[in-house]
Amino acid sequence: MSGHSKWSTIKRKKEKTDAQRAKVFTKIGREMAVIVREGGPDPASNYKLKDVIAKAKANNVPNENIDRIIKKAGNDDGKSYEDITYEGYGPCGVAVIVETLTDNRNRTAAEMRHYFDKYGGNLGQSGSVSFMFQRKGIIAVENSGQDEDKVMEDALDAGAVDFSFDGEIFEIITEPNDLSAVRSGLQAKGYKFLSAEAEFIPDTFAYIDNPEAQIKMGKLLELLEDNDDVQDVWHNWENPVE
Repeated sequence: MSGHSKWSTIKRKKEKTDAQRAKVFTKIGREMAVIVREGGPDPASNYKLKDVIAKAKANNVPNENIDRIIKKAGNDDGKSYEDITYEGYGPCGVAVIVETLTDNRNRTAAEMRHYFDKYGGNLGQSGSVSFMFQRKGIIAVENSGQDEDKVMEDALDAGAVDFSFDGEIFEIITEPNDLSAVRSGLQAKGYKFLSAEAEFIPDTFAYIDNPEAQIKMGKLLELLEDNDDVQDVWHNWENPVE
């Protein structure tokens, strides 16, 4: 599975501007608030909250922000968010999955349709592209001089199902339901994570040779990622000029 996750194919996400970081904080905060309302404020009994706290820390969300969101989540702010996943195709048949949290499904659906239409794609029905992906837990650990064999041994001992290393990032693959346990096991051994979350991993990749279509695909992803309702974007585009 080497090379399949966003850490291998979209490394530009590692460097974010202040505005992008603020948007990430807001999106993680919304996700955390929804999870607290659904399962309670104690991460010991709410494993989804435990996962999103780990995600927040990996994205450098300050602890005081995390605590404030959890405390505030019990208060009704008048908004009810829905978790809606959209599927579609970008230019040249690139498969795209968009995970959203929205308080207005009509607005979000219209925006998704507009983005895909604008850049030569089309929004599909549920299941139209997800069959091309597998849901896996991906834990990314930056190489800071660790021994590759030791990291792999620790990962497999913790319950991981696969492991890869590209010279910069150790990628530890788990079944989605095992992500929390594997992360906790590695955390107990002193590992720090760049990210640890469930991802949609493509079985095959789509290549775009046409420069104009490459630009359109890039702009489509930028629009999707910049949308306030969008939590995550997954795709199977492998840019040959990257």
